Amino acid sequence: MEERHVLFGKYEMGRLLGKGTFAKVYYGKHLVTGDSVAIKVINTDQVKKEGMMEQIQTEISVMHLVRHPNIVELKEVLATKTKIFFIMEYVRGGELFAKVAKGRLKEEVARKYFQQLISAIDYCHSRGVYHRDLKPENMLLDEDENLKISDFGLSALPEQLLQDGLLHTLCGTPAYVAPEVLRKKGYDGSKADTWSCGVILYVLLAGFLPFQDENVMKMYRKIFKAEYEFQPWFSTDAKRLISRLLVADPERRITIPAIMRNHWFLKGFLRKKKKIIL
Repeated sequence: MEERHVLFGKYEMGRLLGKGTFAKVYYGKHLVTGDSVAIKVINTDQVKKEGMMEQIQTEISVMHLVRHPNIVELKEVLATKTKIFFIMEYVRGGELFAKVAKGRLKEEVARKYFQQLISAIDYCHSRGVYHRDLKPENMLLDEDENLKISDFGLSALPEQLLQDGLLHTLCGTPAYVAPEVLRKKGYDGSKADTWSCGVILYVLLAGFLPFQDENVMKMYRKIFKAEYEFQPWFSTDAKRLISRLLVADPERRITIPAIMRNHWFLKGFLRKKKKIIL
């Protein structure tokens, strides 16, 4: 019988769910409540060696700031001398990427995920948090097919803005990154996230990326010009919205509040009612 690995007398650690550059994620269980959790284990030495400690601290700050039904919840952070443990909500349905990899989604399914993505990003921006690495691989699905955004490792907080009020770190995944981020001239985090949301919407509806090329420089050129083609099955309203999202000039790009008033977006959208406290 294999030995149970118990963490801090609180959580039982089970099978490996996935691994990244500095972290491994395991399935876990709270010993008292029996609740399932995901345990992200970060090797402190490796992180220090790569000079990433600040990034980990930002991720912790951000995860504590953002509590939203479409964002993976950070329950607590535990640490030993050599490891940091993020105890997170366990999301059963896997990555949205795996779903898209099988082919394009029906428009109403794509719209539901896009609505949940925009709601979560609108909430993050209202707390001064910019994700900066939005892509289907960082979006999970729960057992009810609801979207949960994860991986805030590259997100930025207001204190990272330079004197000009812009962010200056080149980060994210090239195919999803806004042109102004690639130009390295400083950018507005909310506008950069909006571009990534546009790429994600295209991917959900098409089943592939709008800007693709074997040659990275050619792909960058397409991104700089916002050069892409609509697929014949895209509806007129979806095309209209995408053409306002994938605009190379960030000043002319649609804003999140404007997306939330868009005709295509609003179809079947259930706004979370704010509690009115008298």
